[in-house]
Amino acid sequence: MTHDIDRLIDDALAGAESSLGRLLTLLETDESSASRIIARISGNGSGAFRIGITGSPGSGKSTLIDKLVGLVRSQGLTAGVICVDPSSPISGGAVLGDRIRMERHYSDEGVFIRSMASRGSPGGIATAVGGAVELFDACGKDVVIVETVGIGQEGVEVTRLVDVTVLVLAPGWGDTMQLMKAGILEVADVIVVNKADLGAADLVGGIREILSLGRRVSMPPVVETQAVDGIGVDELLSELEGFRRKDGEVRAGVAQ
Repeated sequence: MTHDIDRLIDDALAGAESSLGRLLTLLETDESSASRIIARISGNGSGAFRIGITGSPGSGKSTLIDKLVGLVRSQGLTAGVICVDPSSPISGGAVLGDRIRMERHYSDEGVFIRSMASRGSPGGIATAVGGAVELFDACGKDVVIVETVGIGQEGVEVTRLVDVTVLVLAPGWGDTMQLMKAGILEVADVIVVNKADLGAADLVGGIREILSLGRRVSMPPVVETQAVDGIGVDELLSELEGFRRKDGEVRAGVAQ
């Protein structure tokens, strides 16, 4: 088994996406294999820019990611996307599939999209997601995007795996006091108000009011988007580019 895993890793690192897919399955389903994979790829990262995207159901996270991936590909960069979905009560697998979420990128050799079931993991982040992020990085993906199930603890948890965390909300989501309870505003690096054409002023105002009451040293940018039409997505990407610098070094992932 160890020999088989080593061969799969070698093939995946050489660009074989079928081997990458098999390794992702092992990360999800076989704990001992997952440990072997993570140990083998440790230190092989290529400096991928890691973006976490969380937010309320129905806020348009997947559509926003679809547009972001399109912009990344227009720069000639590759992308790996991990969609953490609720587990099916019947199969235990992800409820929503890759092809449904971002169909236009499915046949693009520069994009690898994988749905992973949360499988009851605390906070909605599958245990295998961290390994998948490292694997995408080791395989040379320029940008790795992790989309979480919803809002709340899972959004806080994803910050451990990424360089920048994006919170996506939409008008009509609900009482802004819920944002305070969720705690995600304390860790979000960029806040997106999507579906801004439905009337974003009240939500943006509420967000900024809550932020002003907090203990954050700096306020995260608030970007208004209409992801379906691609409006504001380029501004969001520009904000994300600001997080490419860490400890004085320019991170790979999003072109200047």
